[in-house]
Amino acid sequence: MNAVAIGATMACCAHGEARLAMPQNYVPIFIFIAIVGSLLPITLLLAKLVRPSNPSKTKLMPYECGIDPIDSARGRYTVRYYIIAILFVVFDVETIFLFPWAVRFKAFGLFGLLEMLIFLAILVVGYIWVWRKGALEWV
Repeated sequence: MNAVAIGATMACCAHGEARLAMPQNYVPIFIFIAIVGSLLPITLLLAKLVRPSNPSKTKLMPYECGIDPIDSARGRYTVRYYIIAILFVVFDVETIFLFPWAVRFKAFGLFGLLEMLIFLAILVVGYIWVWRKGALEWV
């Protein structure tokens, strides 16, 4: 390291000893983290002190759209439910990639258009494959 680089990263104290300078850009972030870190427990404690605490059997029951629960909440679901949920997440996340591309469409030019068409073609082929396999059938 040369003397200019060392001088740029070090700051001198009043006693002449060198120390690393703290990046000034991070100070607002540290202040925000300190404020949030102190306000969270304070608001939770205040809410606990203010709210009434009188639990009853009716209040502790699970709420199902106004209908009394008739069976255990530990019921079994078919695997198809989870497959549909995972497929929804996969295709939903893939379509999120379209938004940044649409914002910068003109900057990408023809190469960006061809790249996105290839991406969409792969996505459609995957969707058709899943459909033909019957994974989208609910029953």
